[in-house]
Amino acid sequence: MSTDTSNTAEPDGEAPSRAELAAQVEELEHRLADVEADDADDTPKMSIIATKGTLDMAYPPLILASTAAAFGYEVTVFHTFWGLDILHKEKSQKLQLSSVGNPSMPVPNAIGALPGMDRVTTRMMEKQIADNDTATIQELIDTSLDMGVEFQACQMTIDLMDYDEDDFFDGVTTGVGAATAIQDMAEADIQLLV
Repeated sequence: MSTDTSNTAEPDGEAPSRAELAAQVEELEHRLADVEADDADDTPKMSIIATKGTLDMAYPPLILASTAAAFGYEVTVFHTFWGLDILHKEKSQKLQLSSVGNPSMPVPNAIGALPGMDRVTTRMMEKQIADNDTATIQELIDTSLDMGVEFQACQMTIDLMDYDEDDFFDGVTTGVGAATAIQDMAEADIQLLV
């Protein structure tokens, strides 16, 4: 960045006055502020839509959000339908793992369909999470919020599920509509549906 120094001295060779120097400093400060504002607009953005509320599907949006934030992304996660349970203080502590319809589960579908098998497979996954010292849902939410991730709760789903705004973790943005989510996605560099 070059600066024009032709106006720094008077035509007769005298140094500029204090007032002229102050004016030049002020002009440079304005230019610097403009450059910094332009750089701020270059912050990459990620928009994630979380729609599922099972234990195994709570992790992907939280891991992606916290990792992107660590890399300097501005991250928004819009939680709708069952994905809203991830942000619910009580329900997030009771997320289940479905033992049916998941080909990676070590339980055949015929056995997974038996009553109580979701509780069994959930306990198995919770034990594996604890044994591997993997972050819990609560820890990932707290970390993400600390890193500036914006978690948004879909207002239509809040109304549909008869939830109260106080049911959600502190820091969650409630009352967000689909139009806001769409605008956020339109402005994002990366859009994900989980």
